[in-house]
Amino acid sequence: MTAQTSNDTIQVQEPKKDSIVALNTESHLNYKRLIIPAALIGYGVASLSVNSLKQLNFSTRDEINEHKPDHIRLDNYTQFAPAVLVYGLNAAGVKGKHGFKDRSIIYGTSMLITSAVTIPLKHIVQEERPDQSNKLSFPSGHTAIAFASAQFMFREYKDTNFWLGVSGYSFAVFTGVYRMLNNKHWVGDVVAGAGFGILSTELAYWLYPKINNLLGGQNKSTETMVMPFYQDKSVGIGFVKTF
Repeated sequence: MTAQTSNDTIQVQEPKKDSIVALNTESHLNYKRLIIPAALIGYGVASLSVNSLKQLNFSTRDEINEHKPDHIRLDNYTQFAPAVLVYGLNAAGVKGKHGFKDRSIIYGTSMLITSAVTIPLKHIVQEERPDQSNKLSFPSGHTAIAFASAQFMFREYKDTNFWLGVSGYSFAVFTGVYRMLNNKHWVGDVVAGAGFGILSTELAYWLYPKINNLLGGQNKSTETMVMPFYQDKSVGIGFVKTF
């Protein structure tokens, strides 16, 4: 846009439409993205009381035990694999949607939401695990983290490399399947965990602009470091701010 005076010509640069669209997209929750996680969570909740779904839980457990698969513990690591890939790919020059600080805030928020939902639910529902080790089966926390991480990878790369973005779901599915093969979760636990994980990441992207403003937004005089962590089976987020 150009404004003219009697002596000078003043050029005023209009904001890019793409940046406006991106801001609006991040600050508004797209309800269409909630359909799949809502359906997965609904199935998981129904499996706690609907006889046909409960029977599927038992028949799947019996089928797995009949074949006696090896109990490998890779699911303890694959739950974080998509998020690790996002950071690794960015370090290798394959840029995602956000920079280091921004994606750390988003992923850390997703992990906090996932933990805040799944851990209390385990103690409220008190569903016994297939191996009868305790009554903290529903929902699957490993699967929730895995799908939260996969959804994070998808959101970061879906616009630049769709197939790279969806590749993270292979690790999430592997994690969920092996939670059942290791006799730690029922089908319903895993399905619900997937739903809670996807939902947590979607909420994290929606909350990000608000959190970013609280952390200083575009204020150049402040520096912020946010990093998620996992230690002793606890998920959290570290936060350091300098002024």
